[in-house]
Amino acid sequence: MSDKINMSVDIAGVTLKNPITVASGTFGSGMEYSEFVDLSQLGAVTTKGVANIPWPGNPTPRIAETYGGMMNAIGLQNPGIDVFKKRDIPFLRDYDTKIIVNVCGKSKEDYVDCVEKLGDCDVDLLEINVSCPNVKEGGIAFGQQPDALYDITKAVKAAAKQPIIMKLSPNVTDITEMARAAEAGGADAVSLINTLTGMKIDVNRRTFAVANKTAGVSGPAIHPIAVRMVYQVANAIKLPIIGMGGVATTEDALEMIMVGASAVAVGTANFHNPYATVEIIKGIEEYMKKNSISDIHELIGCVK
Repeated sequence: MSDKINMSVDIAGVTLKNPITVASGTFGSGMEYSEFVDLSQLGAVTTKGVANIPWPGNPTPRIAETYGGMMNAIGLQNPGIDVFKKRDIPFLRDYDTKIIVNVCGKSKEDYVDCVEKLGDCDVDLLEINVSCPNVKEGGIAFGQQPDALYDITKAVKAAAKQPIIMKLSPNVTDITEMARAAEAGGADAVSLINTLTGMKIDVNRRTFAVANKTAGVSGPAIHPIAVRMVYQVANAIKLPIIGMGGVATTEDALEMIMVGASAVAVGTANFHNPYATVEIIKGIEEYMKKNSISDIHELIGCVK
C-alpha cells in the first residue's frame, strides 16, 4: 500500500477533505478557536445556529456540569442572519474548509426566510436545527413529530440553494421514523444526535441548576446512545449521515464511522480540549496507516 491515504468524504455532493467537523454551538463560527486550531485542517466548520432575526437566548444560569458531560439551555442566542453574513462568512472563507451553516427558527416561515437569505452566500451546506420549539405547535420541537419534520424539510428544501442536512433530535420514541420523514421530505443528509433533554437540581440552593429548568445534555455520557441511533438510522435510510454525540477521542469518531456515519462532529470536547478536532483527524490517519487502510470508505458502515 502506498503512503497516500484517502480521508475525503462526500456529503450531498460536497467533498470534505476529511470526515471531521464540529457540532453547532460548540465552536462559534471558529473565530475563538482559530487561535488554537488551523481551521483549514478541518473537513468543515459548522457554525452556531443562526436565525432570520437576532435571538437573545434564555435567562441565566444556562450551563451546568454533569457527570461525563454538561447541560446547556443557551436558547440559540445569535446576532441574526444580517450580522452573520457580514462578519462570519467572510471570516470562514479565508480558510480552506467547507462551511456548514446551522439554521434555526420558530416557525416554518422563519426557516424559509433564513435559508433564502443564505441563497446567495458562499457557503456549502445548511444544517437545519429542528430541535427549536415550534411556536405554532405549542412549543413541541419540529423534530419530535414525523409530520412536522416532513413539512419543514419539504419547505426548506424548496427554498434552499445549498444541500440541506436535517439535524435529528434524539428525544423521540423511534429515531428511524424521524430519519425516514426527513428523507421523504427531500433532505440531502441527516446529522444526529442533538442533545438529550435532562434536568439538574442545585441541592444547596434547592432549585434548578439551569434557569430554563430543563437543558440539553451532551458529552461522553451520551456517546453510546448516539452510536446506537446513528447505527439505526444508517440501516433505515440511504442518505449520508453526520454522526455526533459525546465524540471526544479518535476511538469515539471511529465508532461513529464504523456504524455508518460519513462524517463526525466534535462538540462538547472542544470546551475542555480546543485541539480535539485536529487530534482526532491525526488519530484516524494513524489508525488507517497502522491497519493498512488506504480509503476511509473501507471503514464507513463496516460494522453491520
